[in-house]
Amino acid sequence: MLILSRRAGESIYVGGDIRFTILKMQGRQVKIGLEVPGDVTVYREEVYRRVVNQNRDALQILNEDLMKIAQLWETTHD
Repeated sequence: MLILSRRAGESIYVGGDIRFTILKMQGRQVKIGLEVPGDVTVYREEVYRRVVNQNRDALQILNEDLMKIAQLWETTHD
């Protein structure tokens, strides 16, 4: 993990087209502005984790369904 220090009003670039700007610091809270291309999706961590878990669960159901289909196929084509 890269750790950088920035003050309010200062920015960090990631690649050539993503910019993080520290807007305001107040107590333990930091407000960050993001400038990203329109085709880049940005999630808060808790939302991202929920999406990943839901996608994993959806794939698991799909895998189970495929296994059932394969078993049915075998029983009907023996």
